[in-house]
Amino acid sequence: MNNEYDVWLGLDVGKTNHHGCGLNPMGERVFDHELPQDEGALRDVITTLQHDCGRVLVVVDQPNTIGALPVAVARDCGADIAYLPGLAMRKAADLYPGQA
Repeated sequence: MNNEYDVWLGLDVGKTNHHGCGLNPMGERVFDHELPQDEGALRDVITTLQHDCGRVLVVVDQPNTIGALPVAVARDCGADIAYLPGLAMRKAADLYPGQA
């Protein structure tokens, strides 16, 4: 993995809840929880990961509409943002059958 980031926080964005999974450079889970569609909760997770681990990259599967809040909060917290389209995610999952 690229060591530019200390945590890669993937968010599966949903209408009422999100699921977040954060990995460190060794591939260990440092966060794996459901999150409400709530600015305060998102901010707490991102700032806690920044404080405890260092530089955070937030990866979302939907950057617009229901994904706009996580993107805005991450930017405001100084985290970098990346977008992983659903098709790319499905293709990546196919690389690891039975594991993803």
